[in-house]
Order: sequence, then C-alpha cells, then structure tokens
Amino acid sequence: MDNETPKITQAMINAYDEYTHLTLDRRRFMEKLTQLAGSGAAAAAIAPMLAANGAKAEIIPANDDRLTAEDVTYPGANGVTMKGYLVRPKSASGALGGVIVIHENRGLNNHIKDVARRMALEGFNALAVDFLSPSGGTPEDEEKARQMFSSLNPGEVAANAEASRVYLAGITGANGKVGAIGFCWGGGAVNNFAVKSPDLNAGVAYYGSQPKPEDVPAIKAPLMLHYGGLDERINAGIPAFKEALEKNGKTFEIFVYEGANHAFNNDTSSARYDKAAADLAWSRTVAFFKKNLT
Repeated sequence: MDNETPKITQAMINAYDEYTHLTLDRRRFMEKLTQLAGSGAAAAAIAPMLAANGAKAEIIPANDDRLTAEDVTYPGANGVTMKGYLVRPKSASGALGGVIVIHENRGLNNHIKDVARRMALEGFNALAVDFLSPSGGTPEDEEKARQMFSSLNPGEVAANAEASRVYLAGITGANGKVGAIGFCWGGGAVNNFAVKSPDLNAGVAYYGSQPKPEDVPAIKAPLMLHYGGLDERINAGIPAFKEALEKNGKTFEIFVYEGANHAFNNDTSSARYDKAAADLAWSRTVAFFKKNLT
C-alpha cells in the first residue's frame, strides 16, 4: 500500500453511500471499510478518497472578474431569515433567468458555491441557498451538518425554496423565470419543490429521491432527471416515478449514466466523480434551462 494507490471497490463506495445517507454511523462505516480494505491503514487511506475534498472545490475562482458574487439574506417562510450566495454574470445585456442551486446533505459548502458560479457563467442569475438557515446555517463540521438534516421538515424546505424563488425572480436584472437544480438531498428537494410550487419554471434533479406517485399530478414544471447507473438505492424509485409522470402527461426527461455512481457530478470526490457523465449531464442541464428560463 505504501507505493500504490489504494484500490477502491464498488462495495466500498456502496458502504460510504449507506453511511452518509442512511446510518450516519462513522464508526460502523470505518469497521466495514477496514474489512473491505483488509487493514485499518488501508481503510484510513481510502476514506478520504470516498469523501468530498473541500480543498478541490474551486473550478471557477471566487474572485472571477466575470462575475459578481455576494452573500445575501432574504425573507424565508414563517419568519425565517434565509442565507444564500448570489452570483450574477457582469456581461449580461438583458434580463436573465434565475437558477436556485440546492446542496447535498452537507449544506452550503464551497463546492456548491462553485456550482453556482459555473451556472452564472452560463448566463443565469444563480442563488445557492443554505437550507440549514433555520438552524443557524451550515456549520464547518461536515458530520454535524449531516446530522442537522434529520431535523428538516420537507414541507418547510419546500416553503423556503418557494421564498427563494420569489426573491430570485424579483432581483434587479431578473426576467421573472426561475428554475432549480439540486444534487443528492438537493435533488430530492427539487422534486418536492416541483410538487409544491406551481410557479417553478424548470427543475433538474441529480440522483434525487422521488416524490410519491400520488403527488406527481401537482407538478407543473418540466423536469430533467439525472441518475448514476450504479446508484441502486436511488434508482429503485425511478420506475414508479416515471410511470406517474407519463400517466399524468408531465414534461420530463430521464437520463441514466451507465457505470456512474451516486454523486457522479461532485468533482471534489475522486472515487465517485465521473467526468464524462458530469460533463454530459451539465451540457444537457444548461440547454434545458436556456430553453425554459430565457
């Protein structure tokens, strides 16, 4: 192991997914990873490769001179003050559509801020929302952030997403149209947002949990749904969701990227990132937003 890159297997990736989305029990995860890796030393080397590395978060620098970026606050639902990161392109010649960027279950971190900057460079006003705002905002400790998500109520999340839509639609330079893109927990939040908001103009969910089939008739926004082919946990819900969308005449596209894992878009996680899948999904997403928000 000293001179070789540790070998990461699908079983290890699945164990990490189970830990971060279901059990939140790090000790049990490390015990399982040690069994799979063959030693504690190997497990210790592999664990950071499975996790996201915040140091790798910047594809677009925070001070990119093509953009205007700022931390903002605005009214949420039920008297809550929401926190967000608003990014706008400086070169806009007219009113722009808006895109709400919804984070994974680690909260609003540097990676999600970077995604917002990427979206702004595509010609949109991008707002990365901190959905942990009602609890004081995203903490520095990633493990603590994960634990905080268990206290979030889906109805309140959707209400704060709607408040974010209203805010983004009304800023200077906005054309009034707003879409949402979300990843992992955020993908599920986008699907639920689409159920709850008749005024959402477009929704893109990356490997997000699906709404109940009986809730699908309420969806008005066109949807684009991205899934990793190896993501068995999330993909188990695709057939029922697809059937309900078709039955109710909804506008949607589903893309499954074979060989890609859950979180394939997260370029800060070396073990799960799939550049080919991420690039293709992003190009499809941008075209979808340009069609529906401009």
